[in-house]
Amino acid sequence: MAGNRTMHALQYDTYGGGPAGLKHVDVPVPSPKKDEVLLKLEATSLNPVDWKMQTGMLRLLLRHKFPYIPGEVIGVGSEVKDFKAGDKVVAFLTPLTGGGLAEFAVAKESLTVRRPPEVSAAEGAGLPVAGLTAHQALTQSAGIKLDGSGKETNILITAASGGVGHYAVQMAKLGNTHVTATCGARNIEFVKSLGADEVLDYKTPDGAALKSPSGRKYDAVIHCASAMPWSTFEPNLSSNGKVIDITPGPRALLTFALGKLTFSKKQLVPLLLIAKKENLDFLVELVKEGKLKTVIDSKHPLSKAEEAWAKSIDGHATGKIIVEP
Repeated sequence: MAGNRTMHALQYDTYGGGPAGLKHVDVPVPSPKKDEVLLKLEATSLNPVDWKMQTGMLRLLLRHKFPYIPGEVIGVGSEVKDFKAGDKVVAFLTPLTGGGLAEFAVAKESLTVRRPPEVSAAEGAGLPVAGLTAHQALTQSAGIKLDGSGKETNILITAASGGVGHYAVQMAKLGNTHVTATCGARNIEFVKSLGADEVLDYKTPDGAALKSPSGRKYDAVIHCASAMPWSTFEPNLSSNGKVIDITPGPRALLTFALGKLTFSKKQLVPLLLIAKKENLDFLVELVKEGKLKTVIDSKHPLSKAEEAWAKSIDGHATGKIIVEP
C-alpha cells in the first residue's frame, strides 16, 4: 500500500546521545498490517518515556529494536472496517514500535479513534499518552467517577502544570474532588485556572513537604514529578491513602513491594499505562465538548524536532510539546 515511497523521519541507533543522538533520515513509508491504518501525521506530542527509552533507563521494561523512530488515514489494512482514506483520527503509538517523529506512521485500528473538526490535530496529539495516563490514574487507580458522583475525595497532583498533570487537574475537577496541586511559582495562576482548589509552589517549605494549605489529608496522590521519598508522602495521606506514581523507578517499586508485604493501608501504586480505545474516544469527546483542553507549551517542525526533544528532557514544559511533520 505504501509502495516504494520514502519519508523523512528521526531515528536513533544506539542508547544515549540526547538530542544530538537523533538523526534525520529518509526511510521507506511503512505498510499497514491487516489490522492497522497508515497515517499521514499532522501532529505528534513528545512524552518523557520517549527520551527515557533513548537513555536506556527503561531497557529492562521496554525493549525495542534499533533504529527507533519515536513517537489523516491514507491507507488501511485488509481487515480494517471502521476507517477509510481521508478520515481524521487520533491514534496511540506504542512505545515499543514508535513512529511518531516521521511524516507517516502505522497504528492499530484498535487504538485509533475519529477526530471531530472541533478538535485540532495538536489538541488531539496530546491525548494518547498524557491524557490516557491521567485518566487511568484518576478513574482506575484512584477510583474517581468523572460524572461528579461519589463522596468527595481529596486529591494531590504533583507537577500539575506538565503534560499529564494539567490533564489530571482538569479531569479530577469533573469528579467530586478537592484538588491540591504543586508546580513552580510561575505556573501557580495557570494551575488555578485549570480548576485546582489550592496550589503549592514546590520550592517553598510547605510545597516541598506537600502540606495542604487547608490541612487536608490526601486520599490519592497523582504523582507526576520526579522521584520523591515515601517519607514525604506518608504523613500527608489519609488512613487508606495511596500514591499513584506515573513514572515509577526502582525505589518506588521497592516501596510498593514493602507495602504489600507489610499489609500497609497506605500504598504506593506504580502505574503502567494500558491504552484503551474507549478511553481515548472519551477524552476526544471531552475536548470536543470544551470540558478538557490540551494546553500547548510549544510547537516544533519535524526538521527541528531535536529542540522539542531537548525541551522535554529539560522537564519544565507547561502543557504539551508538539512536533508537526
